Amino acid sequence: MDVSKSQLVLKRNVTIKSVVTPRWKEEVQQQLQVQINQIDAQMQQLEMQAQRMIGEIQKQGSLNPNSDVNSQVENIQGQLNQKQREQLDRKNQILQQLQQVQTLEMETEVSTGQIDSFFSLERGDNLIEKMQVEVLLRDGIVEEIRGDL
Repeated sequence: MDVSKSQLVLKRNVTIKSVVTPRWKEEVQQQLQVQINQIDAQMQQLEMQAQRMIGEIQKQGSLNPNSDVNSQVENIQGQLNQKQREQLDRKNQILQQLQQVQTLEMETEVSTGQIDSFFSLERGDNLIEKMQVEVLLRDGIVEEIRGDL
């Protein structure tokens, strides 16, 4: 890239927006449902791991009567409960997002992320305008680039 002394190359965040279409809604709902299913599977796995650990501790406790089995079991149960609460919070957030997506009106624009972009800046350029760039997508295809490139 040939940059003269009167130019500066900078990096900016470009906002990505998507037009709400039936296809977009379906894809987003599927992605959110996959996340919900993953959380459910993780919660089941945590439960099984905790039960295995509790079983091992109880088995060791029967061999060694001096060990504090109840305290260890309570500790594991407490850790399990904490992790389950965290997973349930994540699941509830995703369910709220799912509900929000379902209520979006067709053809509205929603912000779906950001990407980085480089641009050149010269004396006399309006930095604010150069920083405000958006890309509008319709079903993943660029429909419009807004702002000063």
